[in-house]
Amino acid sequence: MGLLFGLLFFSLFRLQVVQGSYYKQIAESNFVRLRRITATRGEIYDHKYRPIVENIPSQNLYLITGRIKDFKALSDFLLREFGMGNDELRKLIVSLRFRSYEDIIIAENVPHEKVITLSEQLNYFPELFFKTETTRNYLYPNHFTGYVGRINEQEYQRYRDEDYTINSVIGKTGLEKYYEVLVKGRDGREIVQVDASGRSLNLFRAESTVYPENGLGLVLTLDNDIQEFAESVFPAGLRGAIVVMDVRTGGILAYVSKPSYDQNLFMSKISEEDWKVLNENISKPMMDRVIHAAYPPGSVFKTITAGLGLEKGYVNQHTLLAPCVGGMQVGNRFFKCWTPYGHGRSNVVEALKVSCDVYFYDLSMKMKLEDFKDYVHKCMLGHKTGIDLPNERNGLFPDTEWYHKNYGKRISILGHKVNLAIGQGEVLTTPLQICAYYSAIANDGIWIQPHLLQKTVGKNSYTRQQISPLQQVKLPYSPTNLKLIQQGLYSVTNVPGGTANSVRVKGATTYGKTGSAENVHGRTTHAWFSCYIVTDKPEIAVTVFLENAGHGGGVAAPLATRILNYYMGNIEAIKAPARVPVQFRDPDDMSGNGNEYQPSELYPNGANANEETHND
Repeated sequence: MGLLFGLLFFSLFRLQVVQGSYYKQIAESNFVRLRRITATRGEIYDHKYRPIVENIPSQNLYLITGRIKDFKALSDFLLREFGMGNDELRKLIVSLRFRSYEDIIIAENVPHEKVITLSEQLNYFPELFFKTETTRNYLYPNHFTGYVGRINEQEYQRYRDEDYTINSVIGKTGLEKYYEVLVKGRDGREIVQVDASGRSLNLFRAESTVYPENGLGLVLTLDNDIQEFAESVFPAGLRGAIVVMDVRTGGILAYVSKPSYDQNLFMSKISEEDWKVLNENISKPMMDRVIHAAYPPGSVFKTITAGLGLEKGYVNQHTLLAPCVGGMQVGNRFFKCWTPYGHGRSNVVEALKVSCDVYFYDLSMKMKLEDFKDYVHKCMLGHKTGIDLPNERNGLFPDTEWYHKNYGKRISILGHKVNLAIGQGEVLTTPLQICAYYSAIANDGIWIQPHLLQKTVGKNSYTRQQISPLQQVKLPYSPTNLKLIQQGLYSVTNVPGGTANSVRVKGATTYGKTGSAENVHGRTTHAWFSCYIVTDKPEIAVTVFLENAGHGGGVAAPLATRILNYYMGNIEAIKAPARVPVQFRDPDDMSGNGNEYQPSELYPNGANANEETHND
């Protein structure tokens, strides 16, 4: 018995200690593997099924760390051909020490010519192989689609139980992230048993494959034609946003944020130079100015102040407030109107038409700040619209508590409230919030949640995410007071003396409001113009916002006019006559020379910045 146990102990010692590493390697090389068959990600289309994001073939290089024979030769090869250093490779191997026989992606979107060149060399590196897969191709730069990228370690730890691997692609921003569960699909599986050399033993032939279920395609409300035109009329070198929205449905027809960036840069390992340009550029091209940036709305906000005054009974259609003599004294400060010549005494419609600041200064002093904030929120400003995109900003409208917290208990609210009344001071909104609000005014006071997704296409059996019903809210306007606000907006664009009375669209009636908002940096004002058109029914609303560009009536309104005419098919109206270039200063140009913008982009109807009478 002692001899038998001695032999058994010796055999176990030899197997587990002396030859342990050898048998460990064999054990790791002989097992049933599940080969993942990647599902094809759903594509993205406009409402006419024209592609916005498509899938194209991609050659990707993979590594199996458990097959590495000559680390130095592999390291030299990857450094020479793909710029992957020794330290990076070692770190990768260590991090995958418990997944040594998984396929790990090394390089994406390898050019076809390079694949052919390197294929013969891979005979010396059995741990490397190319695999044909798909990658995203974004057909034009934008912010709303976002982009995808390889899952990082934090994302993998969070989503590993939701059918993701260390090689998975995942939405990083925009629609790609928001509708990840819809467009991802479900990967398939192939059961394979291999021998020590990795060759298939052809076992489990019956029911050995589970086929992938491709992701759903997204059909958006967007119109590629309107999107392309809005992009084309945006002045080069300026920053800002354009939103075009269907008044009746809340669907976004065009979504422009400038400057933009090419998402295709992220479809392979982005270079340090490109990443530095995107991150250090003072214009912040990766910032989505439609929903991620909030600005003082300026005079486009005056309809809110007017609405509260009418609803509370502080004024009616006939009420004349303090005479405008170029400004108004409030306490120890003189608050100026935008024109030093003054407007005299105005009623609410006239005040909106000429955008008289003094009227709204006077009106604000009759209001309680808490009532003001409550009314702003009921008009769906100062908080998220709920658009189907991630990381939307709230905006801001302060109350007394906010002022005491930020400025101290002894702060005087009166002067701040006067500033808020004309969309200045601490009030902040996004271009999307303003466009949705003006769409609601056009839609007889019914605010509809803005959205990009119209429907999904595809046949899949996996559980689909339910798309929430669109929120609808009635603005806090009585029918009579809403008509007065609409009359004021009509006067802006159609009555002599209106701040945008050059806005004309053949076949439609225009309504709009200009705005020129000061900013804390003290540079040129931000230019706003928000409008809508009515034919036999309300059609679309357009909001144009340009950072540090000047006056809303002179800069933003002409761009909106061209978009409205394009929508109506008025081709002659969108052709711009050649004119003498107008100088606009780039706020980031410190050379003192400024940048030239062609008037064909800014003043298509013959209006020149120096000829604009009403500059709000």
